[in-house]
Amino acid sequence: MPKLTAADTSAAVDEFIAALQHPFKAELITLREALRAVDPAVAEGIKWNAPSWRTTEYFATTHLRSKVGLGLILHLGAKARTLPAGGLRVDDPAGLLKWLGPDRAQVEFGSAAELAARLPALQTLLRQWITLI
Repeated sequence: MPKLTAADTSAAVDEFIAALQHPFKAELITLREALRAVDPAVAEGIKWNAPSWRTTEYFATTHLRSKVGLGLILHLGAKARTLPAGGLRVDDPAGLLKWLGPDRAQVEFGSAAELAARLPALQTLLRQWITLI
């Protein structure tokens, strides 16, 4: 993990959310709590101008410009990695992932109810994802 900065802190995320004017702000707060509860190793910060989460590398970044509501981009960090033969393997029985590339996927939430209904499946998926980092 590269050297951490002031942007790599929960305080930076607190400040970002306090200043945020977004129709899905409440859902972002719910998503934030769910991500932090996935594993004790998960930390947060502002990366790529949005709340993001990391273990040893950043692995998830909110997509606040999503046309459907609130999005979450799952990735393997800023640097390109050698992927396993056949690509990433993540169990996704709920069909949450929309693959954007061989090492990136997006999950979108169009409403508070959809977020609430999908959170357990998302947390299960994230527990798998962080093992890839």
